[in-house]
Amino acid sequence: MTTDATRSKARHRDPRADICRGFALWMIVVNHTPGNWLGAVTLKNFALCDATEAFVLLAGYAGAFAYAGRADRLGWPDAAASLVQRIGKLYVAHIFLLVVFTAQVGYSAATLDRSAYLDELALDPFAEQPYRTLLEALLLRFQPAFLDILPLYIVLLALLLPALALRSRPWLLLSLSAALWIGARLTDFNLPRWQGGGWFFNPLAWQLLFFLGFLMGQAVRGAPAPPMPKRSGWLDAAAILVLGLGLLALIALEWLPSLGERLPEAIPAFLATVDKTALHPWRLASVLAITYLVARYVPRDAPALQGLWTRPLLAMGRNSLPVFCFGILLSFLARLMLEADDAWPMQIAANILCLGILVLVAFLADWQRNGAHPPRSALPPNPAAG
Repeated sequence: MTTDATRSKARHRDPRADICRGFALWMIVVNHTPGNWLGAVTLKNFALCDATEAFVLLAGYAGAFAYAGRADRLGWPDAAASLVQRIGKLYVAHIFLLVVFTAQVGYSAATLDRSAYLDELALDPFAEQPYRTLLEALLLRFQPAFLDILPLYIVLLALLLPALALRSRPWLLLSLSAALWIGARLTDFNLPRWQGGGWFFNPLAWQLLFFLGFLMGQAVRGAPAPPMPKRSGWLDAAAILVLGLGLLALIALEWLPSLGERLPEAIPAFLATVDKTALHPWRLASVLAITYLVARYVPRDAPALQGLWTRPLLAMGRNSLPVFCFGILLSFLARLMLEADDAWPMQIAANILCLGILVLVAFLADWQRNGAHPPRSALPPNPAAG
């Protein structure tokens, strides 16, 4: 039986999750900035997964503490109300970000005579059908480039509403989630987008990663959950093998294309099927392998996780929503800077500026939540408040 001390400890934030989420948010900014030299050293260059997988997994992990924990203490209706409030906040943030981002890109395109910006970022429908485009955006059926992560998050939290009722039956929840993922992959069923096609991130497939994170959080906080795999050398080897094969594939196809041309045709053909939209099994295995190795070799209470250098990442991870929104706007600003001059002084200036503003936003969000307003209840902080 889980002791009260263990439950109390489990309610507190996991610094590993916040640091990894902070890193993921920073990598999203870097990857969204064309010409950024740091883009060559982000996760997507070394594994068949990237910051998006990490973000979704950690969102599910935080959801176990924030909403399942609340449901255990106060009941499902209270947790559901809190979850609906969070979904509403995400929706408002998404629409506000879309309007500001469109204004930012549109003004830059007009001022610099770069109409290609609108086409590249899929914002040209605003010039052709502004009212219809705005309506489709409100319905989440219009998602410009870089603005498809929050709609995914909104749907995943909506799916969490009924899933909370199944929190005491983790195997049933996992089975339903896996079945939905398999069905989405086999049938290519997806939520529709305006002007044809489906969502770039199919929520019906990505929900599996979200709920795997959720069940991990349940296990950590001592709630009913499938048993976590025991740490062993065999699992270490399996995780390293998955990541190693992914790295070799990237080396052969991305880093050394001449080597990739010498491989049997079946190998590049298979790698071409490793899609992101429906969360390919290899991408899923890669992010789970990284998660296992981090959990295995980085203790939750390691003193280094509370050091001075981790504070910016911890703050960014705690306040993921404002950091993400500012990150999208800053990535385009950094793009303009690097298009004007991409030499190393500008590279350093653009990255320091973006990271500095993101850290400032995170610290201001911490102050607003904890310093500007005294706590109104004895409940522990909401791990999903970011």
